[in-house]
Amino acid sequence: MSIYILGISAFYHDSAACLIKDGEIISAAQEERFTRIKHDHNFPKNAVKFCLRYANINVNDLSAVAFYDKPITKFSRILETYLSYPGKGIKSFLMSMPLWLREKLWMQDLISTELNYDGKILFPEHHESHAASAFYPSPFQRSAFLTIDGVGEWATSSFGVGNENKIHILSELHYPHSLGLLYSAFTYFTGFKVNSGEYKVMGLAPYGEPKYVDKIYNHLIDLKEDGSFKMNMEYFNYNTGLTMTNNKFAELFDGPPRKPETNLTQREMDLARSLQDVTEEIMIRMARHVKKVTNEKYLCLAGGVALNCVGNGKLLRENIFDDIWIQPAAGDAGGALGAALASYYMYFNKPLIKKDGRDLQKGSYLGIKYSDDEIQNILTKHKIPFHKVTQDELIEKISDEIANGKIIGWFNGKMEFGPRALGSRSIIGDARNPEMQKKMNLKIKFRESFRPFAPSVLAEKVSEWFELDRESPYMLLVADVKKEKQFPMTEEQKNLWGIEKLNVVRSEIPAVTHVDYSARIQTVNKKDNPIYHRLIERFFEKTGCPVIVNTSFNVRGEPIVESPLDAYKCFMRTEIDILTLENFILYKEEQPKFLDDLDWKKKYELD
Repeated sequence: MSIYILGISAFYHDSAACLIKDGEIISAAQEERFTRIKHDHNFPKNAVKFCLRYANINVNDLSAVAFYDKPITKFSRILETYLSYPGKGIKSFLMSMPLWLREKLWMQDLISTELNYDGKILFPEHHESHAASAFYPSPFQRSAFLTIDGVGEWATSSFGVGNENKIHILSELHYPHSLGLLYSAFTYFTGFKVNSGEYKVMGLAPYGEPKYVDKIYNHLIDLKEDGSFKMNMEYFNYNTGLTMTNNKFAELFDGPPRKPETNLTQREMDLARSLQDVTEEIMIRMARHVKKVTNEKYLCLAGGVALNCVGNGKLLRENIFDDIWIQPAAGDAGGALGAALASYYMYFNKPLIKKDGRDLQKGSYLGIKYSDDEIQNILTKHKIPFHKVTQDELIEKISDEIANGKIIGWFNGKMEFGPRALGSRSIIGDARNPEMQKKMNLKIKFRESFRPFAPSVLAEKVSEWFELDRESPYMLLVADVKKEKQFPMTEEQKNLWGIEKLNVVRSEIPAVTHVDYSARIQTVNKKDNPIYHRLIERFFEKTGCPVIVNTSFNVRGEPIVESPLDAYKCFMRTEIDILTLENFILYKEEQPKFLDDLDWKKKYELD
């Protein structure tokens, strides 16, 4: 009989579910996509329902359910932390206890009740789940792994070796000393939301100068040669308080935290740059130490810090390892996948699936797919005008429209697992258009103008356009645009500061070229996503450019769209010109007036 294992992560942020069958990843999804609550932390009942339905099984067919950490151990860490600061933090302690006493401490009972399941429930450690999510789907039969995040039970980073079906954690760094929490502290201080705004800080960094690096090293962290460090907790408030930083932190960095949604100043840009430089140095020192201890050829990465694609790119260029592989759902969502895989290989002791040099993540296209019949029924039922086309017609028409400057909502194939849209739930456009970044940010995404967009490039053409000699299918590596594609800056442009740098056209593909000439690259392989590859290939044939803009199909503050109706709502609320839903094309000018004040739950959901 087949072994089905359901993996679950929940109750911190980015709850998710994953189903594996005999070690193969069958399906995976984040709960936020179904509930439309960004970073939804609740029990992932909708994601679980999808995973089981997709495999055409029920809970009685499961060999085990795996939860991504050990709640009792985590609770003991929280209690010990508060007891270490007597008289402090009583407010935050009282705020956190109800959820623990009501749900988190009774996780086994809660899982049994939610799923109506009386079978085996397993609890790998948090960083064991991260390590498993990195190593087992990677292309390697053997490799080192490095996991870096905020905090699990006690561990904030770990490293070890994966060999065939076993992973061995060799060393850990423990709370409160955490690179993830250091990054989150600066995220909070620069006015962004913790656990969701860290990538904004990374995107802001190239606008600044590293003027605060010495202050960080002299006052906040004691960094060792092996990448381990201790944080000076006199400057932080996250141990027992309701904020990440305190007044002493503010005094060190020239004033109080920036209030969210207020104008960015040069200080925030310089803070972002300084933090990014320190983060990269820590990542590289850690990696060098892992190489020294393990002497492995390859490295796998997971944990929230592994989503720092700028750091990943720099780590790759250091050539410490022959190659690196990063779990695309590197944060807590991927913990669901790691818990399931760790249980299959470590608890059930099954042999590692043989790998053919490609990873087993299936392009991270692991979510729900809608058929043409389902989509046509939805469109017809709600009297939404559309044009049904063949796939060849779709490719031909949409490649033309991109070349003509149109912005496309592209909804095609299985939904992606992880925080990045990879050509299934994407908004796409012409990378050659110098107005594209500004228009997409302000009129479609409704987000900060400084934030860069990623290129989707044909995998076979990546080295002709970017300083990258390998694939980057998950948008987790940053590299520079090729010198011959860059436009040199004038002396006047070189003297620009901060956000003034934004509107300088820097290359032949300005919409995806950041202010430092870098790009967060997604390579598109014909094997992983043949339709998306065909679209870019046809665009290349027409324009000579194998690169398009790709950003996630959502607006600021909302999760990536999951259903055709989510996509239609986003299409009608923004200045997206054309919406494709599989083999259906919808033109904005043909749509009826959008009644945005109606309750979409009642009016538009399927019966």
